[in-house]
Amino acid sequence: MSNETPKLTINEIYESIQGESSWAGCRCVFVRLTFCDLRCTYCDTEYAFYAGKKRPVAEVVEEVLKFDTPVVEITGGEPLLQKNVLPLMTALCDAGRTVLIETSGAHDISTIDPRVHRIMDLKTPGSGECARNLWSNIPHLNKGDEVKFVIGSREDYEWSREQVRTHDLSIRCGTVLFSPIFGRIEPRQIVEWILEDKLPVRFQLQMHKFIWDPKQKGV
Repeated sequence: MSNETPKLTINEIYESIQGESSWAGCRCVFVRLTFCDLRCTYCDTEYAFYAGKKRPVAEVVEEVLKFDTPVVEITGGEPLLQKNVLPLMTALCDAGRTVLIETSGAHDISTIDPRVHRIMDLKTPGSGECARNLWSNIPHLNKGDEVKFVIGSREDYEWSREQVRTHDLSIRCGTVLFSPIFGRIEPRQIVEWILEDKLPVRFQLQMHKFIWDPKQKGV
């Protein structure tokens, strides 16, 4: 049995407001992990692909708790690429925090602590990574989870609509999110399609990109 101290490669830790999901507008501490094995065409966090510092999990927990903020999001990169993210989330739940994880949906979500709210991104055709979706994740979703579709075209919208209907996502999970690719499609267009189809989804904008410069880090 290894006595090695569990560590994670961390890109950044900061406090801000949650800019997306049903938690939008809430104070939140973000723990951004390094590394991603996808290359989405619209990625806005390429700086997290490689840059980061190895830190003990216990040290990360201590820093997060110092913010005295009730909500914590684990993000990336792709946080599930690092196995020690699992004990990190459990430790934060044990400390009384509401824990969210933002994951691409290309990795198994079944091993995540059941107290964690999983925000799973199903990759649309326009992402260039649609083939990487791990469909076996769908049965593991529950009412505490959210599924996000990032949409840049009518094709993306129709594909997303089909997944919502085929997999009964509005019933299976707590919230289904439709989000425009920033700068690629007029948000109003997606809203009009949702209204036309009476789709049981929640439209969202990336709030932080309207409060701060869209390219600013640490917000």
